[in-house]
Amino acid sequence: MENLLTVYMPAIASFGIIGGLLLVQLVIADIIGIVNKQPPGTPIPADHSKLLFRAHRAHANTNESVAAFIALTLFAIAMSAPPFWLNTLCLAYIAGRVGHMLCYYANLKILRSIFFGIATLALVGILAVGIAACLG
Repeated sequence: MENLLTVYMPAIASFGIIGGLLLVQLVIADIIGIVNKQPPGTPIPADHSKLLFRAHRAHANTNESVAAFIALTLFAIAMSAPPFWLNTLCLAYIAGRVGHMLCYYANLKILRSIFFGIATLALVGILAVGIAACLG
C-alpha cells in the first residue's frame, strides 16, 4: 500500500490542492460579496464586467469539474495507470484550474478559455490513461 501512495503521491496530493483551491475561491467570492454589499442568498446579476459575478463563476466552474477529476483519478489509480502520466495530467489539471481562476478574475476571456481547455484535456487524458491501463 505504501508503494501505491508513493508512486501516485502527486495525483493524491492534487485532491488536497483542488480542495484548497475551492476553499480559496469561496473565500474570495465571499469577501468580494461583502465588499459589494451583496445580500446573502440573493442572485448575483450575470454581468461579466463585475468582479463579483466572475469570482462566483470561477468557483462554480471549478466545482462543476472537481467530481469528474476525483472520480477519473481514482479510476486511473485503481487501474494502475502509468504514474508518470497520471501524476503529470493531475498537475496539468490543477494548473489549468488555477490559470482559469486567475484569468476569470482578471477578465481575460481568451486566456481563460485556453486554461479551461488545458484542464479539460487533462481530464480526457486521465480517462485515457485509466482506460489504457484497464485494457493493457
